[in-house]
Amino acid sequence: MYARAINPKTLLIAAAVAMLLLVGAGVAYATGSDSGEQQATGAGIEKAKSVALDQTNGGRVTGTEVGDEEGYYEVEVTREDGSQVDVHLDRNFNILSTPADHESNDSQDAANDGGG
Repeated sequence: MYARAINPKTLLIAAAVAMLLLVGAGVAYATGSDSGEQQATGAGIEKAKSVALDQTNGGRVTGTEVGDEEGYYEVEVTREDGSQVDVHLDRNFNILSTPADHESNDSQDAANDGGG
């Protein structure tokens, strides 16, 4: 039996594919969660969540950020009616703002777009 020589072109293509896979895996790892946003954790964010839920009179926390451009903490709360509110807090957990998100479910989007 004779050993077959590997075609240099095939080797080059295999190396290029391997590099693309590695780069893709690195990008996927760097972006964190499936939504593209990383959830903040720790004692500070737990207090921020509590303050945000008090401010919005309940609901559930659906997102958190630390170092947001509009405050030190940002806590996204989804209310019982499905509306969303972003509560922005400073480092001392003082409320800076609570602008309502303009995200809604698909049926509401269609109604708001004037489409049918």
